[in-house]
Amino acid sequence: MLTVNDNQYSTEVADETMPSSVETKVESSNKTDKRFEKILSVEWLGQTLASLCWIGSVFVYGITSSGDWLQLCAASSWLLANIASAMPAKNH
Repeated sequence: MLTVNDNQYSTEVADETMPSSVETKVESSNKTDKRFEKILSVEWLGQTLASLCWIGSVFVYGITSSGDWLQLCAASSWLLANIASAMPAKNH
């Protein structure tokens, strides 16, 4: 129900009266907001930048041994883990 108090609008909706489509949109919006908050956090940006620099350094110095390939795999895994952590979790 929409109520008007002192020229300020507020929504007061009982859980049982809210359509499921509205609940889904609200949940989706909250998940998106949380994902952007995580992406913009210093920790996430720092780790992602560090993994990208590590990947770049492997190519700058060249891939000349199996250790270089391991370095590239480690840096790529770190980057993928950071990207995956920013993705929304699947609810089962």
